[in-house]
Amino acid sequence: MLSESKIAVIGGGSWATALAKILLNNVDSVNWWVRREETAKHICKFGHNPNYISSIEFDTSKLNLSVNLKEVIQNSDLLFLVIPSAFLHAEFVNAGITAEDLKDKIIVSAIKGIIPEFTLIPATYLNEQFGVEYNNMAIVAGPCHAEEVAHERLSYLTIATPTRGRAHAIGDLLRCRYINVNRNDDLVGTEYSAIMKNIYAIAAGICFGIGYGDNFMAVLISNAIRETEQFVDHVYPKHRDVKTSAYLGDLLVTAYSQYSRNRTFGN
Repeated sequence: MLSESKIAVIGGGSWATALAKILLNNVDSVNWWVRREETAKHICKFGHNPNYISSIEFDTSKLNLSVNLKEVIQNSDLLFLVIPSAFLHAEFVNAGITAEDLKDKIIVSAIKGIIPEFTLIPATYLNEQFGVEYNNMAIVAGPCHAEEVAHERLSYLTIATPTRGRAHAIGDLLRCRYINVNRNDDLVGTEYSAIMKNIYAIAAGICFGIGYGDNFMAVLISNAIRETEQFVDHVYPKHRDVKTSAYLGDLLVTAYSQYSRNRTFGN
């Protein structure tokens, strides 16, 4: 059972903080890597992240905080990667992470972006640069904002992984009173879709900012999901229903929500 595995959250931002909160509903302890020593000390002393979603309070006896990335990875069996895509490779290089460090680890990516040094999605980056098998990877997709998790509002996640049994096991780690979990086997398609919806959300914010109304926004988003389907079907041909929550749902919440950083930036 994965609940008996050593589980790590790699990252110190909003989504990493929210995932740590979710996981502690179902596991006894979490290894948590954050980049700054002062952040780790603050969480240990005061029980909350000083920089992101400070309203989440932690039982610090259940947290193993560290700024040593290599050590956290080596001491964990299942890794939730939540480092922004723009910094993932640099953090791995600075910590001296090797293929051996990631061997036989189960890696769950909550990263939504391109690794700029290689122009690769995270799953392909992990596979090509570190030899991580796709069967040992999963993607956490939305629609889900970290801020609503903090307030324990009913939310849905999607676990995308080629291994059905593993999807159920990872889902069990995250499912709780306010989190439901869906599953699919479209690892690559889900990851591309999660990246593209951020671009459309910036466009949605721009359109809102210059005064376009709901009528235009509906046209923009309906065409965005059609374009997503065409693109993903081309780069990774596979049967999928883009009307489900991992695709259309994630697009809608990112394009419309007050918590969406991409929409806010566009606006």
